[in-house]
Amino acid sequence: MISTRIKTLASFVEKDDVVLDIGTDHGYLCIYLKENNLCQDVLASDINKNALMSAQNNFQKRNLDIKCYLSDGFNNIDSYYNTSVIAGMGTSTILNIIKSDKCPSKLIIDSHNELPKLRLNLNKLGFKIVQEKVVLEKNHYYVIMLVLKGKQQLTETEILFGISNNLAYYKYLLAKNKELINVVPEEKKKELIYQNEILTGLIEKK
Repeated sequence: MISTRIKTLASFVEKDDVVLDIGTDHGYLCIYLKENNLCQDVLASDINKNALMSAQNNFQKRNLDIKCYLSDGFNNIDSYYNTSVIAGMGTSTILNIIKSDKCPSKLIIDSHNELPKLRLNLNKLGFKIVQEKVVLEKNHYYVIMLVLKGKQQLTETEILFGISNNLAYYKYLLAKNKELINVVPEEKKKELIYQNEILTGLIEKK
């Protein structure tokens, strides 16, 4: 059973893409792309040897010809690719990966933390966020971004909360902030109150 998150990552892939899946883990995205002929070709990489072996085993069970690379980001990749999926890791790791001169012009990104930092630094690195899709899976929200080379001027609201326009996600963030207000230091409390004013405005516009 392919997860909604995997399907959402795949929804940004086009027929002409040659996809490098960085941090492939079990290789489920690669399998989904390959078996459904959603792109020209797909490559799998992971920094973890055991994870890569797990992916290779899954490919072999399905008789899928998918090249696998033990690699830290783009470092050891010697095949052609024009698109990269970078999912299942934190923002600091993602930013370190895409600073490489081997980074393609199309990225599909799913970071598990520090999304405002990610949005701000993508802009500084010469990327623009074309679309964000929010997925709720196993009681966790995933924000999946389609990112292309280009210039973009994000507003403060867009940096903080993205461009998904997902009402349920905004309500979730507001409720989470209201819980945190009771336990954070005074300085952080003011920041959360300010964020909640913005979120309330976004929700009311809906």
